[in-house]
Amino acid sequence: MKTIPPLKTIATGIAIAGLATANIAGAKELSFASGTPLNSMGAKAVYVFADAVEEHSEGDVTVKAYIQSLLSFMETPAGLRDGMADLGTVLTPYFPSDFPNTIMLTELTMALELADVSPQDAVFAYTGAVSEYVINNCPACLQEHHDRNQIFLGLASSSPYGLFCNGAITSKEDMEGKRIRIGGPQWSRWVTAMGGSPVSIPVNETYEGLDQGVVDCTAHNLSDYLNFKFIEIASDVTMGVPGGTFGGVGTSMNADAWKGLSEEDRTSVLYGAATIAAEIAKLYLEDHEEALRRIDEQPELTLHEPDEEFRQMTRDFIEQDLKTVASSYAERYDVQQAEARMAEFKEMLDEWVGKVEGIETREELRDLYWKEVFSKVDVTSYGI
Repeated sequence: MKTIPPLKTIATGIAIAGLATANIAGAKELSFASGTPLNSMGAKAVYVFADAVEEHSEGDVTVKAYIQSLLSFMETPAGLRDGMADLGTVLTPYFPSDFPNTIMLTELTMALELADVSPQDAVFAYTGAVSEYVINNCPACLQEHHDRNQIFLGLASSSPYGLFCNGAITSKEDMEGKRIRIGGPQWSRWVTAMGGSPVSIPVNETYEGLDQGVVDCTAHNLSDYLNFKFIEIASDVTMGVPGGTFGGVGTSMNADAWKGLSEEDRTSVLYGAATIAAEIAKLYLEDHEEALRRIDEQPELTLHEPDEEFRQMTRDFIEQDLKTVASSYAERYDVQQAEARMAEFKEMLDEWVGKVEGIETREELRDLYWKEVFSKVDVTSYGI
């Protein structure tokens, strides 16, 4: 006669089996932490990433989003390193000593102001070029991510930068003595050159800084004018200066979580990386247009343009500044072959301007990024 185990033994076995199943399931559910505000463009992009990964993996991998809850922007690199989240939005320019090789490339976005490139093509091209360059041409960039137990999954670019203030800024004279919140070293140098004082504070603290007069203006893109609700407290917007885009909206993954995935599931995560890069770029441009519409409709808001002298001074600054970026990074952060890398990346950026010509929809853009960059990543060796 077959011996029937005691009920307690059966219950214990079921519990252990349940824990094993939960652990297996948990290994396939990835957490994604983002410091972006709820219902913002950044939050939407994270959810699109989650949907893309789940669909591509046929449900084998799911992603749970933690929006402005698990990790702030300033906490994300360390949080990813320590495994507090599997994936995260890393704003690389906030951490110059951690990612100098990568950040150096983001300072080339202002060069697009000197060429006859539309805002859309500039955003689309930079996102593709910087992701391709870091993955394929910059071992030092990948290493600085690996040193922090992270896997690089691409960078995305914002729409063009302007100034949000309470008061018109249309000339260099208007800039004198103004405290301007900046989000990158190139804009810091521009503010200084134009007679202002650059202030570095996290984007999540900028609303309060503007509201309390800690800063007079913030240099941002028009998408953030809506997403971070600057539209509520900054009545005057000047576009055309300083120009450039924020090219440091990165997606990174904890290296241990990446290594724990199968090769097929890593491919699905990379498909999500192509999708989120395209989504961010497209949403930035859509919000850009929406912000212009709302400024036009609300009489208490005013859109300004810089006078021609101010524009030319900005162009002159960009041309001169680009000559010093490589030497600055070589001296301050010991970036090797900085000048050669800048030239190489600029050539790739020019090529991408041609690649994005005629691209309109987010699906076309996602497919382009997937075909040209992410599908070519060797998942057997990348980050392993």
